[in-house]
Amino acid sequence: MQITHLGHAAVLVEMAGRRLLIDPGNFSTAWHGLTGLDAILVTHQHPDHVDPEHGPGLLQANPEALVAMEAEALAQFDLAAAGLPPDRISTLTVGDEVRLGAVTVTVVGGRHAVIHPDIPGIGNVGVVISAPDEPTFFHPGDELDATPAGIDVLAVPAFTPWAAMKEVVDFARAVGAPRGFPMHEGGFNDRGFALVLSRVSEMASMDLQDLRDGMPTTF
Repeated sequence: MQITHLGHAAVLVEMAGRRLLIDPGNFSTAWHGLTGLDAILVTHQHPDHVDPEHGPGLLQANPEALVAMEAEALAQFDLAAAGLPPDRISTLTVGDEVRLGAVTVTVVGGRHAVIHPDIPGIGNVGVVISAPDEPTFFHPGDELDATPAGIDVLAVPAFTPWAAMKEVVDFARAVGAPRGFPMHEGGFNDRGFALVLSRVSEMASMDLQDLRDGMPTTF
């Protein structure tokens, strides 16, 4: 499995001959111009996870890609009106599995973490991506409640308006993945990123890597 962190929540996963892009949002630009995608997965509707301005161009550049989104996010975008045929559109529903050749995307979670009680809650799903003889990868979107078993590589939300360091550490411990990398770092400077990297690595006994160079990393 190869993982390329394309900034903030955007992650490209390549395994078993498939290319899956998760959460191409507006806090990053490195995913602009990607082609050859088999799937585009969106965990929830916030624009730092799905870019309403540049997303249509991504769809046009990947005419064969499945577009699978959390239900409330999908309702925000009329993909059929944009010309996508029904067989290219899928809803990410908790408990379901999406098959892409030998790759399985298992949908977990359900609700976005609480930002503030005065802010209405929205849906959020995490995606567990696996294939035979490959490590299993987990991208949680914007929630820390879902902690599936058997995860080998974890995308750890590093800087969020809905979690403190103690919650991030407890999440990493609960998942128990031996390896991972910080994501959701778009609001961090280098010193803040380094602090999270060192603290989570130490306190969760995890090999946490800095993948901000945007280069593919093999797990």
